Amino acid sequence: MKIIFATQNQGKSKEVKNILNGNSLQVYSLYDLGNDIEIEETGETFKENAFLKAKTIYDVYKVPVIADDSGLEIEQLDGRPGVYSARYAGENCTFDDNNKKVLKELEDKPEPHKARFVCHAVFYDGKNLFESVGELKGVITKSPAGEHGFGYDPIFIPEGYDKTLAELEIEEKIKSAIAPWPLAN
Repeated sequence: MKIIFATQNQGKSKEVKNILNGNSLQVYSLYDLGNDIEIEETGETFKENAFLKAKTIYDVYKVPVIADDSGLEIEQLDGRPGVYSARYAGENCTFDDNNKKVLKELEDKPEPHKARFVCHAVFYDGKNLFESVGELKGVITKSPAGEHGFGYDPIFIPEGYDKTLAELEIEEKIKSAIAPWPLAN
């Protein structure tokens, strides 16, 4: 079965393909399809944004779509960056810009900096909508570490680990069931 994963994020696409490819599934990202459609995330929740992406891409291709909206919620920042995780440091910012902003906002706050990744994923085939929510709890570090992953991975240490997500190999993330992606389990 052909499924489109509604993302341009190649790091996220790689992780999801590692989880879902096989078992008669062929997962394609928007990048794989040469589609550079930008879907404005106007929802106020991860769920609203995920469904908006899924419906928009389904309407273009008429093929089942998996979409997600995910982000980092930090307790001491009242849940920020939340749904604004991708653009927390401003429009057209980089992952590094976002990480620097988070670390700056936390520098005068006492440790531990409790946080969680939240991922709201939906599957939409034009008629049916299935949804799943994943969560990964952990803490924010004082400085970035690691070369793997993307986004906030270099500053996030999952519970039970002493390394950031960016220091873990993708296979280790999936095998250990710590990927915040809800379909990983």
